[in-house]
Amino acid sequence: MTNAPTAARRSSLRTHHGDTFDDPYEWLREKESSEVIAHLEAENAHTDAATAHLAPLRETLFQEIKGRVQETDLSVPTRRGDWWYYSRTEEGSQYAIHCRAAAAPDDWTPPQLVPGAPVAGEIVLLDGNVEADGHDFFSLGAFDTTDDATMMLWSTDFEGDEVYTVRVRDLVTGETLADEIPNTGGAFFTPDGTSILYTTRDDAWRPDTLWLHRIGTAVSDDVQLFHEPDEKFWLGAGITRSRKYLVIGVGSSITSEEYLVDLNGDLTAPPQIVWPRKEGVEYSLEHAIVDGEDRLLILHNQDALDFELVSVAADAPQGERRIILPHRAGRRLLGVDAFRDFATVEYRSEGLERVGLLDYSTDAVDDIAFDEPLYSAGVSGNPEWHSPFLRLGYTSFVTPGTVYDLDLATRELVLRKQVTVLGGYDAADYDQRRAWATAADGTQVPISLMWKKEFGSPGDTARPAHLYGYGSYEHSIDPGFSVARLSELDRGVIFAVAHVRGGGEMGRQWYEDGKLLHKRNTFTDFVACAEHLVSVGITSPDRLVAEGGSAGGLLMGAVANLAPELFSGVLAAVPFVDALTTILDPSLPLTVIEWDEWGDPLHDPDVYAYMKSYSPYENVRDGVTYPRILAVTSLNDTRVLYVEPAKWVARLREAGASDVLLKCEMVAGHGGVSGRYNSWRERAFELAWLLDTLGLAD
Repeated sequence: MTNAPTAARRSSLRTHHGDTFDDPYEWLREKESSEVIAHLEAENAHTDAATAHLAPLRETLFQEIKGRVQETDLSVPTRRGDWWYYSRTEEGSQYAIHCRAAAAPDDWTPPQLVPGAPVAGEIVLLDGNVEADGHDFFSLGAFDTTDDATMMLWSTDFEGDEVYTVRVRDLVTGETLADEIPNTGGAFFTPDGTSILYTTRDDAWRPDTLWLHRIGTAVSDDVQLFHEPDEKFWLGAGITRSRKYLVIGVGSSITSEEYLVDLNGDLTAPPQIVWPRKEGVEYSLEHAIVDGEDRLLILHNQDALDFELVSVAADAPQGERRIILPHRAGRRLLGVDAFRDFATVEYRSEGLERVGLLDYSTDAVDDIAFDEPLYSAGVSGNPEWHSPFLRLGYTSFVTPGTVYDLDLATRELVLRKQVTVLGGYDAADYDQRRAWATAADGTQVPISLMWKKEFGSPGDTARPAHLYGYGSYEHSIDPGFSVARLSELDRGVIFAVAHVRGGGEMGRQWYEDGKLLHKRNTFTDFVACAEHLVSVGITSPDRLVAEGGSAGGLLMGAVANLAPELFSGVLAAVPFVDALTTILDPSLPLTVIEWDEWGDPLHDPDVYAYMKSYSPYENVRDGVTYPRILAVTSLNDTRVLYVEPAKWVARLREAGASDVLLKCEMVAGHGGVSGRYNSWRERAFELAWLLDTLGLAD
């Protein structure tokens, strides 16, 4: 095995609030430097050599994952206008093929498509494999058709930096038009099909401007419809399901503001502001027609921590607010979708997602019931203003992804498809449950557990365990099925999720208690969860691997410093481990936007001191026995730059950590490699390392 690369120490002083920090590995930030590229390639070579003995296991795991997947498959068709839209995959192909077929009038039952069988009347709109040909990376961004179904737009990214180029195709002639819009974010057609609305980013990678492109004209003639100058706010846009309004939304992590443009009028006219922005107030809206009147259903958190739902007149949104669903502590309202005759309400209660139907005439909400104790459910794929069915997605740790249509007349759930898991998978062979750990301050922290029954119940004897966590941005790690995870479970591993503060699992306060100057709760909660798994006999420190990615990678770095003795290994994907350096530099992508989440250490000495006390890179401890560590990153990641794990790994080695690996994808972004087979191989690499760390590589 090769010796681990040693990064040269080069003094780089950083002074803030009277504190000077010498950052010896900051030179690794020079992405265009041949020396930096050579160092990353040396890291990859070392990782390849250090894991060479796992090559047979990696291949076995890849074949297991591949063998469970029905490689030639189709999605459930979704009706839009006079067409059924769906995607399909073919064995041996990396990417999806997007198609449509004509729908019979008044037929809302999706056609039963058989994998591998020809689809009657199929029209291929876009073949991702053709688009990706000749490129090492491919990502499909926007994909839209006009309301009259005669035009299509799509956008592509071939670098992994999430910058897309929009193209347009005439679906009648098959001709790709001359219109080509580079450097875009989101994009979609106007309802009349004559124009495209799209967003662009500023130099800090922040979507900040909305543009109008008239098809057939030069991009240089595009009209700027809206620009958001505040560096803390993102911009987004969309069209209401009713097709009446363009909604322009701007928002930071804690504040939002929305505007309306009547699509029957002049798109270039000044938009109508709904509610002026107010620091700390978030809201979102849906257009509904109630008793013949245009109304806006607004979900907001003004004096309502877990949000409330109100209704206002669309032509006077700052007027009288009629409360539909009042604030109720512990019931976190998440979203509303308005349809012609009803609306759906998604909310979180007792740690689980729930979906209800809102009756416009009574304001009553009728919940949709599901049987499993742990599950995820949500409204998904309902483009039509009026339909006799409501499309829902459902999954759990043991139930593969499932698509239901709720019959709105009978309230019956009609099963449309459940992901086929090949190889004899039987959900009855596995189980899931919730456990609770006690944090240092007495808070009860939920843990989700999944295991294979043949190895006994958790706690019968100490077994290898895999503990996953995230804990930022109010993002919840909800129950979900994974074919790759079965390879762990079938070898006796217990999979666990620590639902730590900073996430959204237990309501908005749960998030508030794990951000800004409360961020340490996220880390100590995860440690408490690990300690609980050990104390009740579910696992032991020499058989416990922790995993997290992105902001969850920050969590991994922090717990490795706080409690290295608790873990045999730490898997950190695109880890945000040099958090203080990043958040101090407003010129870096997305930094200013992040101040609402982490605080502003550039201008606030208390925030600076607090972040410095936990940022993993600054807090690596000399002379400590660290667990095995695998850090995975991508050279073109614009969200968490490759330099963060590169510096962290260099510092860990300097401190004496003996088994630390860095794997850097040289052509990929924040989401890793593209293509399903490539993604499976990447996960097989990580799982092989994880199983080896747990002593299960044989």
